[in-house]
Amino acid sequence: MPFEHDINPVSPSLNLNGIDPEAVTRMRAQNRFHTGLDIAKYCAKIMRADMAAYDADPANYTQSLGCWHGFVAQQKMISIKKHFGSTNRRYLYLSGWMVAALRSEFGPLPDQSMHEKTSVPALIEELYTFLKQADARELGLLFRDLDAARDAGDSVKAQEVQSKIDNYETHVVPIIADIDAGFGNAEATYLLAKKMIEAGACALQIENQVSDEKQCGHQDGKVTVPHEDFLAKIRACRYAFLELGVEDGVVVARTDSLGAGLTKQIAYSAEPGDLGDQYNAFLDCEEVTAEETKNGDVIINRGGKLMRPKRLRSNLFQFRKGTGEDRCVLDCITSLQHGADLLWIETEKPHVEQIAGMVDRIRAVVPNAKLVYNNSPSFNWTLNFRQQVFDAWKDEGKDLSAYDRDKLMSVDYDETDLALEADKRIQSFQRDGSARAGIFHHLITLPTYHTAALSTDNLAKRYFGDEAMLGYVKNVQREEIRQGIACVKHQNMAGSDIGDDHKEYFAGDAALKAGGKDNTMNQFS
Repeated sequence: MPFEHDINPVSPSLNLNGIDPEAVTRMRAQNRFHTGLDIAKYCAKIMRADMAAYDADPANYTQSLGCWHGFVAQQKMISIKKHFGSTNRRYLYLSGWMVAALRSEFGPLPDQSMHEKTSVPALIEELYTFLKQADARELGLLFRDLDAARDAGDSVKAQEVQSKIDNYETHVVPIIADIDAGFGNAEATYLLAKKMIEAGACALQIENQVSDEKQCGHQDGKVTVPHEDFLAKIRACRYAFLELGVEDGVVVARTDSLGAGLTKQIAYSAEPGDLGDQYNAFLDCEEVTAEETKNGDVIINRGGKLMRPKRLRSNLFQFRKGTGEDRCVLDCITSLQHGADLLWIETEKPHVEQIAGMVDRIRAVVPNAKLVYNNSPSFNWTLNFRQQVFDAWKDEGKDLSAYDRDKLMSVDYDETDLALEADKRIQSFQRDGSARAGIFHHLITLPTYHTAALSTDNLAKRYFGDEAMLGYVKNVQREEIRQGIACVKHQNMAGSDIGDDHKEYFAGDAALKAGGKDNTMNQFS
C-alpha cells in the first residue's frame, strides 16, 4: 500500500537551527510504523479486505511462506516486490514448529509447545524489524536517486523518482502467527495473544489440542479438548485484539480432529444435544450394567444407558474410529459460530476433494466459511499426486501395467505421462483448492527450513570438495549478480548506506562515511 502523502511535515514553530527539514521528512518516511500495534491495525485491514475480495472471487486467494528469521522474511518480500511489483495478497507465516526447532534457547526441540512462549512475540517483532529496514533501505536508495537527478538538473527524472517515493509500497504485510494450543489455560492464551499483537500480529492461529500434550499436526498421539475449552481460548484471543484496539484482528481456528483419536477430558454436558454431549457422543464406549462396573471406572449416562468410555493407561479416552471427519466438521462450525474468522483443517494428505467434502458440509451451516490450508512439507507431494493420478486413471479404465503404484516416487517415472499429469495437478493445487474447497490462504509452514538445509548442503559439497572457491563463486555470487539479488551488496543490505545518510544529517561535511570510493561493494555496481 502506498504512503499517499501521509508523512507529516516538520512544524515551522520548532527550533530547527542546523536541522534539515527534508532530512527529517525522509527519516519519518523510512519509519512509517512506530509500534507493533500500528502494524497490527494496518495489516488487519489488509486481511479483511483480502477476505472480502476472496468471497467475491475465489481466484483472489492469498499465500505465504513460513519464515524463521527476520532476514529470511525480508529477502522474501524484497523478492516478491522485485518479481511481481507488489506485495498484494502475499503474507508471512510464523510457524511454531520452526520456533521450536530453530529459535528456542533450549536448542532444537520437537513441535510440542516446549519452547519459551515469549520467543513467539520476539520473532514477530524481529520479522517486522527487518521488513521496516527493507523499507528504509529502498527509500534511501530512492532519495539518493532524487538527489542525483536534482544535482544533474534533470527535472523529469526528479519528478519520476518523487512519484515513486510518494506512491511507495511498504514491505510490511500481514503475519499469520502460530500460538500453538495457547500455552496453558485461557488466561495464559490471552496474555500471550496480547504480546503477539503488540509485536505486530494481526492474525492468530490457535489449535484444539491439549496444551501440555500438544503434538505436530503431522505426528501421531494428538489429543483434543472439548469444544467449550477451545472456544474459551478463541474468545481470549478476540478479547486481546479488542482490548488493544485491533478491531479487525483475525482468529484462525485450527482443528486436528481428523487425525486425533484421543481426548484428555470427558466434556461437561448439562442437557442432551448440547456441545458437551455431542463431543462425548464420539467416545468409544461399551454399555455396562451397574454390576459390571469396576473400581476406578468412569461411567457416563447416554440416553439412559450406562456407558464406559475406553480409557488408556495414559488416562486418555479414545474416540470411535472413523469419526474424525464428523468431529472436524463440528469443530469448524462451532468455532465459526463462536468468534473465529477462518478455519484450518489439518489433513493427512493434500487432496482437493477430501478437503472440499468437509468444507461443503461446513458451508451448509456457515456459507462464507474459508480455510487457511497448510501445504505442508510433511506430505510427500510427488508420491501423493502420482498415486492420485494412478487411482483416477484406474477408475477410468486406463492401462496402468507400466506403473507400480507403491514405487511411483522412483526417478524412473519422472518423464512419464503419469508423472507429468501429477506435476500439473501439484502446480494447480492452490488454484483448484481455492476454487473448489474454500481455501482463502495457502501457506507452507517450514519451507525456508528446508531451503536453508538444501542450499547449505550444496555449498558445503562444492566448497569443501574439488570446486573449492569456485563452488561459492559460480553457484552463489555469480548467480546473485546475474539474478539481481539485492543482498549481493551485503553492506548496503545491512544498513551501511542508511548509516551514511544519518551521519551526513548529523555531522554534515564532517561525516566519516563508509560507502566511499574504496568500498569494495562498488565492484557490484
